[in-house]
Amino acid sequence: MSSFKYDIVKQLGEVSQSPKGWTKELNLISWNGREPKYDLRDWAPGHEKMGKGITLSKDELISLRDILNEMEL
Repeated sequence: MSSFKYDIVKQLGEVSQSPKGWTKELNLISWNGREPKYDLRDWAPGHEKMGKGITLSKDELISLRDILNEMEL
């Protein structure tokens, strides 16, 4: 398994929290020293472990926002 590095550049917000303390967060993260991208995933307390998530460019995040704004909830 290859190793990777990440740097949470900015914590943007918490979406939810599980009973075990894991939080689903939207963050701006630099993966392996690359340009930061928007990232939505589960994190263990203290960001010690992470779950699966999605990473989006700014344009993709804007497209997602537009789709969500058009939805009737």
